Amino acid sequence: MSSTLMYFLGFSMIYILMAWSIYLPYRVKHLHFLTVATMAVTSYMGGILAVNFGWSFVPTLLLSIVIGALISYLISHTIGNAPTFTVVIVGITFVFIIKTVIENTDYLGGTIGLFGIPMLDHPLIFLLVFLLVVGYFLYRIEHSRIGRAASVIFTDEDLAKSMGIKPKQIGMLFQTISGGIAGSAGVFYAFFVGSLFPDFFTFHLIGTLMTILFIGGYTTMWGVIPAALILRGIPMILPSSIASWRLLIYGVLLVAIIAIKPKGLITKNMLWKLLKKR
Repeated sequence: MSSTLMYFLGFSMIYILMAWSIYLPYRVKHLHFLTVATMAVTSYMGGILAVNFGWSFVPTLLLSIVIGALISYLISHTIGNAPTFTVVIVGITFVFIIKTVIENTDYLGGTIGLFGIPMLDHPLIFLLVFLLVVGYFLYRIEHSRIGRAASVIFTDEDLAKSMGIKPKQIGMLFQTISGGIAGSAGVFYAFFVGSLFPDFFTFHLIGTLMTILFIGGYTTMWGVIPAALILRGIPMILPSSIASWRLLIYGVLLVAIIAIKPKGLITKNMLWKLLKKR
């Protein structure tokens, strides 16, 4: 396999994990950008543990899931039932704080970056297996009572409360799970790339993940898969002079899809129709 194809598939799967970490809280109308800050924390944590303490990938991955879930759980006590705008502001604020801390901490490499992280052998196999595990877990949530309750909350929170559904508890649960997914994505990214730079964990990553979520379709977990592959593939098929404008291209695509097809390319109704045809 060529290195170009390997990086395309690897980054695509990491972006799918991160898009899922944003998709799940959005099931209850929470745009939970704290996941980007969490990814930064666990990426650097994994890098430091590997470089300075000789930790291997698997224990680092397990610890990152716990740390990511713990960060989101603690903060979810405050924003577990907050309005969408409040959740967005909290997430963006944490992204800014974490990035600033990294840039001003020499131990983490500062603005220069952190290097020397051992790259994972057969990373695509690890990523694919983990992606399937996470996908199956989210699928089970989608088709559970909690998933159906989340759909009611998204449609009408007052109706959900009248039915005995507790939006804050479900919001806290989804935010906690999304933190664990983002934590795992951070370690995968560190061991896949082998180096870390604070500029990666910033607003351009938020914009990319938003584009993946809303172009793919926010009503189903499957939409982010083709969206991530398409958006990661755009810079590869375009001339370098045009590919450097990829963020602008993503923005135009996002605006266009919201205007033309607000629910995204893949919706639950579309999936139901495909299943009925079978």
